[in-house]
Amino acid sequence: MSKWKNLSEDISNWILNYANSNNISTLVVGVSGGIDSAVTSTLCAKTGLRTLVINMPIHQNDSEYNLSNQHMMWLRSNWNNVESHIINLSETFDVLKNELSKKEVSDISMANTRARIRMATLYSLSGSNNGIVVGTGNKVEDFGVGFFTKYGDGGVDISPIADMYKSEVYLLADSLGIIQEIQEAAPTDGLWSDGRTDEDQIGATYDELEWAMNEIDNPSAEKELNERLAEVMRIYLKLNSMNSHKMNPIPIFKYNKR
Repeated sequence: MSKWKNLSEDISNWILNYANSNNISTLVVGVSGGIDSAVTSTLCAKTGLRTLVINMPIHQNDSEYNLSNQHMMWLRSNWNNVESHIINLSETFDVLKNELSKKEVSDISMANTRARIRMATLYSLSGSNNGIVVGTGNKVEDFGVGFFTKYGDGGVDISPIADMYKSEVYLLADSLGIIQEIQEAAPTDGLWSDGRTDEDQIGATYDELEWAMNEIDNPSAEKELNERLAEVMRIYLKLNSMNSHKMNPIPIFKYNKR
């Protein structure tokens, strides 16, 4: 058995042990058509626990929507413990957007609102089925640049792949047999109707961000970076600082009780 197959078994067992130790019977995962949610939902399916896999389109482009559905069909064909559902949240979003439009809410805030509506949906299902919401974030997103929505896709109970770089998630996906179209799709957060990619928004690829994250932890001997790497480092440091409030525990005022 390969290193990555062994790792998938270890992660699935970790999920199962956590669920059993907390008397949890259901795993709830939102799928987007992307590699992270495909891998996470597959790891959940492999536990043998009841796994609810939810596609929650909000004016989604066809590619993301169809990839999510293809993945759910693939899961159901391989694991009998998987249930899949499509919950179209477009009208729900539109009602809220119409109300908030009177308050001059920004486009980025409305994009993040999509993630928060989805989070509320997953927790409604989780709370009704003795379940937990399983996170799909990877290491670069969750602990490097903070590329997630606070109390949106960042609102989860456990994070099975949050210690894995994106490149490692792809290797895990290959070992799990995730459908090729998902493995080849450009990463996107699914928060924009135009289907813009993560790279479009960040200005750097995940491979470049991984380099920056590793360079900070383990600096190379090179004293000067070429122009592109210097730009990537600037992007990484800016996002790391700007989004630190999402990645760090919330501040708590401590008072002297004497």
